[in-house]
Amino acid sequence: MLKSHFSKFLGSDPKRLHFAAHSHHPWPDISEHAHAQYWTDSATFIDDKWEHVFSNVIPEAQAHIATELKLPASSTVFAVNTHELVTRLFSCLPERASVVTTDSEFHSFERQSRRLEEEGLLQVERVPVEPFNTFADRFASAVKARRPNLVFFSHVFFNSGFEVQNLSALVAEFPAETTVVIDGYHAFCAVPTDLSSLANRAFYLAGGYKYAMAGEGACFMHVPDGVFERPRNTGWFAAFGALESKASDVSYARGAHRFFGATFDPSGLYRFNGVMNWRKTLLTSEKNRAHAHSLQAQFLNRLGALNVPIREEQLVVPLSNSARGQFLTFRTPDAAELSQSFKKLNIVTDARGDRLRFGFGVYQDAADVSELRARLTAVKP
Repeated sequence: MLKSHFSKFLGSDPKRLHFAAHSHHPWPDISEHAHAQYWTDSATFIDDKWEHVFSNVIPEAQAHIATELKLPASSTVFAVNTHELVTRLFSCLPERASVVTTDSEFHSFERQSRRLEEEGLLQVERVPVEPFNTFADRFASAVKARRPNLVFFSHVFFNSGFEVQNLSALVAEFPAETTVVIDGYHAFCAVPTDLSSLANRAFYLAGGYKYAMAGEGACFMHVPDGVFERPRNTGWFAAFGALESKASDVSYARGAHRFFGATFDPSGLYRFNGVMNWRKTLLTSEKNRAHAHSLQAQFLNRLGALNVPIREEQLVVPLSNSARGQFLTFRTPDAAELSQSFKKLNIVTDARGDRLRFGFGVYQDAADVSELRARLTAVKP
């Protein structure tokens, strides 16, 4: 679809078939210029660099996110990874806080929540995501029964690709006093998303590593007003703009900036802005999704007729279910071994436990999928 715009990443190894956009999306060529602009600005502004970043770079990134998700223009805060934002959220909770989440959250939340459980600092209930057709009802019932301090769930689950639809309707089922956090990393810029009705109700996490195509270091969180106003885990950037104040208490910036940390490398935000500006005239999440789903269908077409080590019936989320992200997940006990076998054929996929994932994106075309199918026949089932 947009293959020519990824000449640097694809040209570094023309024989490589990269089917792992869900893990680390290739960067479009425009990101190289954006990255270089950060160096130029650092040299130009030197001591005034942070004033430039906070006055220009961050507001531009906020505007892109607001447009994509239908959110207020200044409601987002940034960090180098989502784990930093998750730990800041955890620092707002009372001791032995109650949490309802799922059994399919990514490690940035899952590992940290389990560690806090070990110390008796959290009480966590994990609702199984499968079976998918009953997930929303079961999850809402668990939240209403538990009435937890915090609810955390993914928009698109990393270990299946299953998409939670009707976010507003689901969140409306939760008790008003429960704080809601949605992990949107596998949905942002891939699944058309309108959060306008949730702007004052839910936190939303995502970043640039996947379908925003900007690489690492450009993660963000939408912050609703009036919720968790004084995080215990707080860096000096959370008071940026008031640093010369002699107030004796720990003051916080207004709005989303109260969740800022400390000094970070803003080059990711430069790349993010560059890619989002490039994306404006070429791509929407609707087009991105349609292209990826079209390639998925091509890949699966008569797959069973080929001598390949995977079968369509192994899909965790079947092709008939449109509530899925931009990757296909196969359930197999040989997931890790198969992914390594594919790598020897210069096919990049990945495995998570017994889940083998193939990702699809705008840097691929029908010829890539045909070549993928052909190479897979060289792997013994």
